[in-house]
Amino acid sequence: MRDAAVLKMFYSIKEVASVLGENESTLRYWEGEFQEVISPRRNERGVRFYSEKDMDDVRLIKYLIRDCGLTFEGARKRLKSNKESAVKQSKVVQHLKQIRTELKALKEALDDVGTSLINRSTD
Repeated sequence: MRDAAVLKMFYSIKEVASVLGENESTLRYWEGEFQEVISPRRNERGVRFYSEKDMDDVRLIKYLIRDCGLTFEGARKRLKSNKESAVKQSKVVQHLKQIRTELKALKEALDDVGTSLINRSTD
């Protein structure tokens, strides 16, 4: 979401779930399991509003659970013992995934150009 032209102050749970590729129910569950880490604001009706920091916290939990394969207890221990290291690793992995996506798009574009050149030469 940081790449958007205009950054919002708060995001709905639906927007966060969409960006992270998780279900809204998963985010609510993680919020309950990691209350000391994930604590989005709520309005008087209980609707959640996630700030950029909240989204970073959810990304960290997702990294620990999905990418590292830790259990909830393992993730809690990792956060207590060395949160800074986990944050750094999470950001590096996120950046590498973004680079991989960009490289794949570049490869596809180059493949398309190559195919187009081959088709021209055979005509």
